[in-house]
Amino acid sequence: MPRAAVEVRPLRVSDWARLEELFGARGACGGCWCMAWRLGRKDWEQGRGEENRRALKRLVERGAASGVLALANGHALGWCSVAPRADFVALATKRSLATDWDERTWSVTCFFVTKEWRKRGLGKRMLEEAVTLARRRGATRVEGYPAVPPKAGGELPGAFAWTGLPQVFERCGFERLAKTPGKRPIYVRALQGAARG
Repeated sequence: MPRAAVEVRPLRVSDWARLEELFGARGACGGCWCMAWRLGRKDWEQGRGEENRRALKRLVERGAASGVLALANGHALGWCSVAPRADFVALATKRSLATDWDERTWSVTCFFVTKEWRKRGLGKRMLEEAVTLARRRGATRVEGYPAVPPKAGGELPGAFAWTGLPQVFERCGFERLAKTPGKRPIYVRALQGAARG
């Protein structure tokens, strides 16, 4: 595939068609439509597929979904979800992801990149833009909860890497918390000079 100029920018209310095309019939993965962290487990399960699609569409079109898109030739290649931690109600139920967050803490919860554009550095570019977006909107801290690669080595299948990979967060200046309530790593980046909301 020839290299195209890639733009990475915040999601706009006019971007629903691009996001819908990117996620495709499966809603990115298993009918999720990037709603897994935005809903309680029961509501998310019941909404798998069309209900989750409609829910995300409503959020996007009223400007309530926050994230960044990677685009080339007018088509979305990748998505990174970032928003105030309080927006992701499922995080409150995950004891393993409990932190000392406050109202100015933002969370990076999801990455989705088309197969053709994986391993081209889009994850890092989108995460950098996500941090910039969070800072502009008043965040003083950004958290991430990446998936752990297999201990035996080898690559983590894309379907299991949807929360990102540790090395991507590390390359963007995040630090792993030394003590966490569970086995899953939590990465944090404190933001200097964050805008006051």
